[in-house]
Amino acid sequence: MMDLEGVIPKSPIKVRHVAVSFSYSYSLKKSQLFVLLFVLLQKESWKTVLTLAYQSLGVVYGDLSTSPLYVYKSAFAEDIHHSDTNEEIYGVLSFVFWTLTLMPLVKYVFIVLRADDNGEGGTFALYSLLCRHARVCSLPNCQIADEELSEYKKDGIVSNNRSFLGSSLKSTLEKHKILQRVLLVLALIGTCMVIGDGVLTPAISVFSAVSGLELSMSKEQHRYVEVPTACAILIFLFALQHYGTNRVGFLFAPVVITWLLCISAIGVYNIFYWNPHVYQALSPYYMYKFLKKTQKGGWMSLGGILLCITGSEAMFADLGHFSQLSIKIAFTFLVYPSLILAYMGQAAFLSKHHIIETDYQIGFYVSVPEKIRWPVLAIAILAAVVGSQAIITGTFSIIKQCSALGCFPRVKIIHTSSKIHGQIYIPEINWTLMLLCLAVTVGFRDTKHMGNASGLAVITVMLVTTCLMSLVIVLCWHKSVFLAILFMFFFGSIEALYFSASLIKFLEGAWVPIALAFIFSAIMYVWHYGTLKKYEFDVQNKVSINWLLALGPTLGIVRVRGIGLIHTELVSGIPAIFSHFVTNLPAFHQVVVFLCIKSVPVPHVSPKERFLVGRVGPKEYRLYRCIARYGYRDIHKDDLEFEKDLVCSIAEFIRSERAECSIGIEDLETDERMTVIGTSSSNLGVKMCEDGEESSEMVGGIKMCEDGHQDSSEIVCTSEIRETKSSKRLRKRVRFVVPESQRIDRDVKEELQELMEAREAGMAFILGHSYVRAKKGSSLMKKIVINLGYDFLRRNSRGPTYALSIPHASTLEVGMVYKV
Repeated sequence: MMDLEGVIPKSPIKVRHVAVSFSYSYSLKKSQLFVLLFVLLQKESWKTVLTLAYQSLGVVYGDLSTSPLYVYKSAFAEDIHHSDTNEEIYGVLSFVFWTLTLMPLVKYVFIVLRADDNGEGGTFALYSLLCRHARVCSLPNCQIADEELSEYKKDGIVSNNRSFLGSSLKSTLEKHKILQRVLLVLALIGTCMVIGDGVLTPAISVFSAVSGLELSMSKEQHRYVEVPTACAILIFLFALQHYGTNRVGFLFAPVVITWLLCISAIGVYNIFYWNPHVYQALSPYYMYKFLKKTQKGGWMSLGGILLCITGSEAMFADLGHFSQLSIKIAFTFLVYPSLILAYMGQAAFLSKHHIIETDYQIGFYVSVPEKIRWPVLAIAILAAVVGSQAIITGTFSIIKQCSALGCFPRVKIIHTSSKIHGQIYIPEINWTLMLLCLAVTVGFRDTKHMGNASGLAVITVMLVTTCLMSLVIVLCWHKSVFLAILFMFFFGSIEALYFSASLIKFLEGAWVPIALAFIFSAIMYVWHYGTLKKYEFDVQNKVSINWLLALGPTLGIVRVRGIGLIHTELVSGIPAIFSHFVTNLPAFHQVVVFLCIKSVPVPHVSPKERFLVGRVGPKEYRLYRCIARYGYRDIHKDDLEFEKDLVCSIAEFIRSERAECSIGIEDLETDERMTVIGTSSSNLGVKMCEDGEESSEMVGGIKMCEDGHQDSSEIVCTSEIRETKSSKRLRKRVRFVVPESQRIDRDVKEELQELMEAREAGMAFILGHSYVRAKKGSSLMKKIVINLGYDFLRRNSRGPTYALSIPHASTLEVGMVYKV
């Protein structure tokens, strides 16, 4: 029996992360892996796994489950015809079966799901994973200190196992900026296609569900009912988004389960009633016969066949909400067999019905028994709404990730659930998606063009995932380059075949995702380029420490009570905006904090590692630097709680600086020593109470109190540091609760008291209002990108998250012109 201590975590919450670690240790024997899996399942109880699997049906598989509504109709749309020999319908069924088996089941379930980023999935998660294993990060203010985060590397793989070719590939990527840009553009293209899918999936799902009305009315009447009904459902769907999926989410899983059981039962009925031998079409031989007979038409019909896997990328994108095991169980034991039975049942029905009276006779509803057609129509509409909801929520999530990593303009993000992680609502994106959905629905008015557009978006995302996964295999898993080439060749060739079949229909609807991807990619790249150039300007124009030392402790001005919070993107050095203040203002605050709120390429940053705190200049200057670090899926706290955490982190830094001077991370640029400090709720250091707050955290601590009649205060067990209150003016009362692990010397006590007095006097927020312009001599393209594109996006984007609810009386905005 192998020793499992250190492999299995103490907390069952983190179990799913460990699955990644041991899955790659191929050197272990199979028996050892089974033992480890058994212990893992004992830790992560079956009840929890099955509950997550049940919930994943409503969130992950809504889009994939509704694909039978339009796959056959899209495959037989003008390219091929259903003949008496049934070779076409058998060939399409064979393609559907093997596509569902190879892509969602083999590629995603058994391979791609293992490439999670500390439990998170999606295109940007793969890119983030690569950024951590090779220095290809696009974020401008990355630090060596970020690599010390507990979630930065969790795979437990030793870098010495990397092959020579793998090391060469890593060094090549790190040396050439052009390759890093190509990698970024590749990730952006995949992201933009997911956004395009967020436009097309609701349109085609709802339109296909509503199209069942055609069988109950004439074609003339149907023309005036189908499009308005679909548009009304889409408007209703997007109008409900601001309530959040948590309000109606409990209905999602039952709807999808009912739909899957419904289509599988109808499929079994059609198989036994119409053609029990339809299972023979699962043989790959029928794919060969299909292509041999239909030739170019069969190749072009692949663009419709690939719609059977639309929504497969949601298994990976929504991984952060569930666990690998739960998603695998839900797909393998319910979704996959239900879909196969549904497609086989449709093929069995169509194999006995060759007379095509209308264009719809090849669709889904014609294979539904007439007695239950109306209930199935109602369930289909509900399932289409659920599937659309999932992709809309996924679009919100991926835009939040892009915005956090500096690749999308800042937007307003509303968290619709305080309990369920990741459920957000973005108003600007919601209404943009609705308008684009309505435009696609009204403009195309048929599933053929919508299917061509949706197919290209889906297969492009899969191609990007294949390319990034091949790099993950080499750089992150440290496997052979030949294994990565084999992975890319096998799945890439299949996807390239489908991609070519979709791209050939450019004029028949496939131009839509390309146009959407071009627009969103341009927005993302312009914003990222402008942000990068702005940061480079800040770095080149930051003030030297010698300038600060020459001013002296008073900085040559009057220091007034209070905390001056200066926001900057710099993680080291003094920003130029500070010298602008000092030279133009007669007074400044007694405590100055250079605050940098940055995103790091990990999904979450532990509260214990939230802040990096250090000094700027000598101790008597009372200048501090505080770097607040957030993952790309972290939720930013409200301003009051953030202010409290910020002040407590500085107080804890002051208390522990001398006693723990050896703990810290050297900043290579300025010799500033940065110390990792957690939030007030996560560390055992200094606590802060305001306005008479009491908490159990104060028990066993030392309250520092200063009597107004004393020049200095001594530490006693029950004394307090407090300021003598004026009888004319009441002020917020602040006190620090310090642990009694050690005595605090006079200098530290005085510095803590100054910080306390400054906090009582209030905080002022100094925000820079930048105007970025291309410098003289720049190329015409750069002037267009910076002066027009970036400036337009900057003026129409939201301010920083932490600045949205800051009182205007406490805010000072200063305009600066950046010549980049």
